[in-house]
Amino acid sequence: MANDNGLYFLPLGGSGEIGMNLNLYGYGPEENRKWIMVDCGVTFGDLTTPGVDIIMPDPDFIEERAHDLLAIILTHAHEDHMGAVAHLWERFRCPIYATPFTAWLMVDRLKEKGLHKEAIVNVVPMGGHINLDPFDISFVTLTHSIPEPNGLAIRTPEGLILHTGDWKIDPEPQIGEATDINALTALAEEGVLAMVCDSTNVFTEGESGSEAGVRKNLIELVGELKGRVAIASFASNVARMESAIVAAEANDRRVCLAGRSMHRMAAAAKAVGMLKNAKPFVDEDDAAHFPAEKILYLCTGSQGEPRAALSRVARGDHRSINLTTGDTVIFSSRVIPGNEAGIFELQNQLAERGVDIITERDRHVHVSGHPCRDELRQMYAWVKPRIAIPVHGERRHLVEHAEFAKSLQVPHALPGRNGDMIRITKDGASVVDEVKSGRLYVDGNLLTEAENPAIRERRSMAYAGHITVAMVIDGQGGLISGPDVRAMGLPETRERSEEQWLDLIGETAEAAFDRMKRRDRCDEAEVEEMVRRGVRRELNYLWGKKPQVDIMVLTA
Repeated sequence: MANDNGLYFLPLGGSGEIGMNLNLYGYGPEENRKWIMVDCGVTFGDLTTPGVDIIMPDPDFIEERAHDLLAIILTHAHEDHMGAVAHLWERFRCPIYATPFTAWLMVDRLKEKGLHKEAIVNVVPMGGHINLDPFDISFVTLTHSIPEPNGLAIRTPEGLILHTGDWKIDPEPQIGEATDINALTALAEEGVLAMVCDSTNVFTEGESGSEAGVRKNLIELVGELKGRVAIASFASNVARMESAIVAAEANDRRVCLAGRSMHRMAAAAKAVGMLKNAKPFVDEDDAAHFPAEKILYLCTGSQGEPRAALSRVARGDHRSINLTTGDTVIFSSRVIPGNEAGIFELQNQLAERGVDIITERDRHVHVSGHPCRDELRQMYAWVKPRIAIPVHGERRHLVEHAEFAKSLQVPHALPGRNGDMIRITKDGASVVDEVKSGRLYVDGNLLTEAENPAIRERRSMAYAGHITVAMVIDGQGGLISGPDVRAMGLPETRERSEEQWLDLIGETAEAAFDRMKRRDRCDEAEVEEMVRRGVRRELNYLWGKKPQVDIMVLTA
């Protein structure tokens, strides 16, 4: 990297994936470069990460330069943009800046970690401004599926960058102000060197749609329904929460919140002056005694999360909410790719209980929070950047977004990857270096690197089980005791019971030991390796799988 003053953009998460956003902007020569971090979020584990629920970017690069990190600036309060801050803040120990709703939730997360007295969260008003020399940053009001989404106009000696964060164009967002078009066009007049922009819906034609249409349809739909009604939605979508409340109250129903996230988001909203006109929520225990046609539940769990409120209701193990024949669940959400199996299982469980199910395929009960192609086209027309740098998307999204930007007469477009050090100049953008990027896993109470062999071992055990063989040998290489076999995950069939498997493994282990030369039998490590190979080879021959095999050899 050149040692002159320069402007750099470095994504460590969110470029090549949807979620886990962490973006760095740097200015200055390499030996004295100052940085700001825009967002620091998480993604969530799946079947490939057994035991791991939360995944976050590896911040090693900026941790080594924490003395030059001026601040963390949050565009909005979605977990994929702020969920890693409380986990990682002690590595940076820098100020945090956010608008009121996001700041309230950030402080709440820091309290959970006992960091709220150390980590300073500076509250910036909507449309506010901060100066972090050499960066001068203005917050630009946009619309999204959560209150207070902000673009950041980042002014540097090299030029002006607009970092959009997540956004859409909603002329009637129901909560908060509409997109600040005047601010965006004023940036264009000033001259936007680069726009770093959301790519989520780049393949979708048209517009994402307005929250106003969803509210109108929910009011109408709830009025048609008899029995208990539950609406499942993303808790962070406070406008949708308010729409559900309005739909309930318009049809003489009271609202009961079900799920910790719903209560948390409602508390955050009320703390900053939202949901002022809503009647008090009904407690879950009290709601159970309401007539069926007088109550509406607003539930977490629209993505089939097994511990969420709606999943517990569907399984029949929620302590106070019971839905049955004649009741209806409205999924006011979309199916996030990767969650299909969990959502369909949830819906099948509800159907088994006689509950009617309504989704966005049946009625207009959801709109996306991200820009479709017409909205992207409009944003480029407003902002007129010289350079487009797509983020917040898988590789195919970023490549398509770059091509789309070029078709809109943007002179330069560069779809980067996590770890790409991108230099931005008036002549364009180019990758000048590649730095370490990766993932950290929250494994229980511990933070581990993704390369940790424990996860590979768990995947292997989940696929093919685990075998332990214990043997005791004497100093002359004779077998005194064993093999003693313990197994988990072996399939029982008509041809072979579990006891027969254990006998077979024991015989295989002993045969492998007997084949060894006498002098090699005195070497515990050699015995462990040869017996392990013999057992895995035989099981692969008989079963077609290679389980995890541990051999324990003791010398008497």
